[in-house]
Amino acid sequence: MVLPALRVEIGALPKGVLLPGDPARAARIAERLERAEELAKNREFHSYRGFWKGVPVGVVSTGVGAPGAAICAEEAIRAGAKILIRVGTAGSLQEHVQDGHLVVALGAARAEGTTPRLLPLEFPAMADPEVAAVLFAEAQSLGLPVHRGVVVTMDAFYRGVLDLGLDTFAQCGALAVEMECAAIFCVAHLRGARAGAILAIDGDARRAVLGEYNPHREVVRRAVDQEIEVALNALVRLSKLFPQGGAR
Repeated sequence: MVLPALRVEIGALPKGVLLPGDPARAARIAERLERAEELAKNREFHSYRGFWKGVPVGVVSTGVGAPGAAICAEEAIRAGAKILIRVGTAGSLQEHVQDGHLVVALGAARAEGTTPRLLPLEFPAMADPEVAAVLFAEAQSLGLPVHRGVVVTMDAFYRGVLDLGLDTFAQCGALAVEMECAAIFCVAHLRGARAGAILAIDGDARRAVLGEYNPHREVVRRAVDQEIEVALNALVRLSKLFPQGGAR
């Protein structure tokens, strides 16, 4: 059976899958893999599989936003994924979380419109603790500037008439804002999979909503490369921690 959105067959993905937002980043990750092969390209969902240090790895792009991320996570799990790691970018909400730093999400505020249709808003969107711990440890082992804490998943990027509430989230202690984590975490929880996220900081979110945003800089490109290596190495460790597939 071929899944309708990803256009991959059930069983085509290994248990460990990276979920970048950008299809170009999915291809960038696939270039690092041994024996990489393209599985499918449909809309924003570009799928690959290969090996990293002898461990099977899948890569599927989610596109932008929670709806696509939820669809991607749902079908990736149906295709065989048991451990999902978002590899993305985010805007900082704290002065000490600077451009080029990495953030491991422990949980995500659900400021988007998809997950309230799946779970009550009172239910938190949490990363799997083992996945988050391994991501953080891997980043530390490479000597990278890494933080861990709560992020905000939000649908809107540019500000309209209404205030997006970023200052309030910053006062709450949220580290960064992005657009997919909550959806991936909630779907993984519903389907008995493990999920985590590592994010490269590409600017200050409160300036970005006003149009002051340029993610196409060397500091961001380097951080994305670093988070890809962290996530791939984390999947190797997690495959040993959860040899039966990692389902909760």
